[in-house]
Amino acid sequence: MTTRNFRRLDYPAASPKALQAMMQLSGHAHAAGLGEDLIELISLRASQINGCAFCIDMHTKELRAAGASEQKLYLLSVWRETSLYSPRERAALAWTEALTRLGEEGVSDAIYEEALAQFGEAGLVDLTAAVVAINGWNRFSIAFGAEAGHYKAGSLRERAAS
Repeated sequence: MTTRNFRRLDYPAASPKALQAMMQLSGHAHAAGLGEDLIELISLRASQINGCAFCIDMHTKELRAAGASEQKLYLLSVWRETSLYSPRERAALAWTEALTRLGEEGVSDAIYEEALAQFGEAGLVDLTAAVVAINGWNRFSIAFGAEAGHYKAGSLRERAAS
């Protein structure tokens, strides 16, 4: 079981309904058929961009438990500079970065077209839901001070199943 420590506020205890809504969005993303490894990879990348220590700890541990290579984990922040990532992973990472860093210019047509080619319409909507979910979790964890280092791989799935 995961024990979360918060420096500011135990948000799951303070608003169980908000937690339930986030869990539903995450649950949809995980059930959509994108693949757990891919969801963990984009979750780690978004968490790196957002500076969420709790989520970086969690998704690194999940990827290691799933058998991801150390090299793939170490090079994630510079994924464009290596051939370790498949075309599907590259499209997902580009989509994740574009949505996570969403600015005035939005998402480029090139990134959209590549993601659509790799995932299809429904898959791209599901990928977007996964990106929205991790960005939401990052904001909860950062805002309320979820402390990194306590997460055990697989523990959230165990908790969700119970």
